[in-house]
Amino acid sequence: MRSLGQRIELLKVIAHPIRIQILEELTKGVKCVSDFEEFLEISQPNISQHLSLLRNFRVIDYYIDGRLRCYFLVDPIIPDLLELLKKDYPDFLPGPECCPITKKGKYPGQRRR
Repeated sequence: MRSLGQRIELLKVIAHPIRIQILEELTKGVKCVSDFEEFLEISQPNISQHLSLLRNFRVIDYYIDGRLRCYFLVDPIIPDLLELLKKDYPDFLPGPECCPITKKGKYPGQRRR
């Protein structure tokens, strides 16, 4: 079981567009750095930095096949988080009918900004 701090750190680590793309590709299967170079349009050293960060937080790991490092997912929550991020929510949650403590008041419907 992850502590609150570990859950927050995990969200911080994956909260980057490049890392999200890397993780989405890894949900499809094992990938090498050259596979990521084909679609990420960033340098190989930059890709390696992202992979290293994900590996240091035990989100992914790799094995060596000849000269290639082959990366794969190890954290089972990642596919669930990625699916959740893709979900489309058409509306906001409804406001409360009244205060749950005093049982008075009513949510006006819109907040002033």
